[in-house]
Formats: sequence, C-alpha cells, structure tokens
Amino acid sequence: MSDLMADPFHAGERVAQRRAGVAPRSAAIRDWMPDQHRDFFAVLPFLLAATTDAAGWPVATVLSGPPGFIASPAAWTLQIDAISDRNDPAARWFIPGAPVGLLGIDLATRRRNRANGVLAMISNGTLVVAVEQSFGNCPQYIHVREAHAVPVSDPVAEHMDQLDPSARDAIEAADTFFVATTGGDEGVDISHRGGKPGFVRVDGDVLTIPDFAGNRYFNTLGNLVLEPRAALLFPDFANGDLLHVQGRVEILWDVPEQEHLDGAERLWRVHVTHAWRRRGALPFRWNLQRLSPGVARTGIW
Repeated sequence: MSDLMADPFHAGERVAQRRAGVAPRSAAIRDWMPDQHRDFFAVLPFLLAATTDAAGWPVATVLSGPPGFIASPAAWTLQIDAISDRNDPAARWFIPGAPVGLLGIDLATRRRNRANGVLAMISNGTLVVAVEQSFGNCPQYIHVREAHAVPVSDPVAEHMDQLDPSARDAIEAADTFFVATTGGDEGVDISHRGGKPGFVRVDGDVLTIPDFAGNRYFNTLGNLVLEPRAALLFPDFANGDLLHVQGRVEILWDVPEQEHLDGAERLWRVHVTHAWRRRGALPFRWNLQRLSPGVARTGIW
C-alpha cells in the first residue's frame, strides 16, 4: 500500500482552494485506513453516514449499535452492523453501489475520522463499505460531551416543506451540526460544524452559516462548487431529536461588511427546500461538559 494519495483533491476542491486564496499545508489523505483509524471506528457506538437519493440529493443519518458494530477486516473495508430503523427516510438509499460518506466522532475525546467510498454490498443486514479516502480531522470546534444510552422507539418522521417554529428554534439554539455534500461523480462526504450556540442564523427558510478556519481541504465547499445541494443534520443532544434539512447552497466568498461575523472567513447560505424531524430518534443523550476552546474567537448572530 502507498502512504498518502498523490492527488487527493477533485476539481471542485481545487477551485474552492484557489477562490479562498489558500491551500492545505499538507494532505494526510489515504486510499486505505491506518490501524489507528480502524481501531477508532471499532470502539464507536454511533456513526454519521451519508449517501444520495434517487434524485441526487444528499441524505444523512446516524447509525448506531454496541461498540464493535463497526469492524474493519481489511485496511480498505468497513463493515457496519447497524441497528435498522424502518422509519428513517434516509436509510432506504443505502443500497449496493451507492456512494457513502462516513464520519466517526467521539464527543468525549473530541476525536474524529472520515472515510468515504462506495457501499460494496449488504450482507445479512451488514453494510460493507469499500473505502476510497481515509483521513482524520483536528478537534477544532468539537464540544466535549458525555453520553449515556437510552432506548429508542423508532419514531415516525415528520415531513416539512418549510421549517416550522420548532425547527427554527432548534437550529438557532444549535452549537453543532453535520453537513453532507456530493461532488456528483466525486462521491459523498459528511463533515462536522461547530460554534457557539446561535452560530447558524435563521431567516425564515434561509440559513446563513459562517465558514470558520479549518484544514484548508475544502471538502464541503469543493463539493458545493460542483453540486450546490446539501443535507444538514441538527441533533438535539438533550432530548434526542434529529432534524434533517435539505437545501440549495450559495457560497459568499466575499462577505459584506454588514454581515461580518467574528472568526468567519466566508459564509454559505442554505435555501431550505425540504426537512424532516424524528423525535427521540437518537439512542443517546449528551451532557455538555465544555465548549471547544476554538470557538472563543468566533461570534454569534
């Protein structure tokens, strides 16, 4: 196996890097998983997963199981023995041949690793993912939370063509969300975003999101350059609700002075087209221990 991928960035990511006027100092991206990544996935009790639906829209969800429900029999393979949730609208799109983006994150230790690839097969309910990209992320903007498991009742999804007051309140209070994007033929990615509570602005059905300094890979914005559709997951860590939002994105590379937010290098706006909420869907509740020190230099709206 080679060490790092020689050219890990697709055309959209390179456009985003040039448009932002920065490039990564290095790119620790492999087409296989080192042992430390494989071991990390194996101890997780939940996993963020994304794919695309029949119309090409990104969809995302949370897969869960007892530690060990994710296994890595080889450096380029993940097997996910996830608890099935028949009422999850995203679940039916995880089919053989579908692109898959995975994010393993431990909120207690602020560690996260990404793995992107293709769903090679489903065998006896186990998702087998052929990994094509593997890389870690720094703990920046991840808040420390302590989890405890709770039973779930497979809640029915509440569909919305526009955000209702409860959904708007949840987004305005959020300090964390996850974003799934696709670069079309370039595959699917799911990423973490964090800030102080109130870092996402809600104006009716338009969300304005600050883009804080990161690893300079521009995986999310690079995908959005090629395909401006996104799915956002807002977990309610206290009551276990999961809000899924889909919308079209416009990137504001040059931020108007009246919209400047401390710490934001640029903004992106999501024009919401569809959403659903699943009350109590998460199998955990989390207690906030402390905010990431990285958000001290960032603002809220």
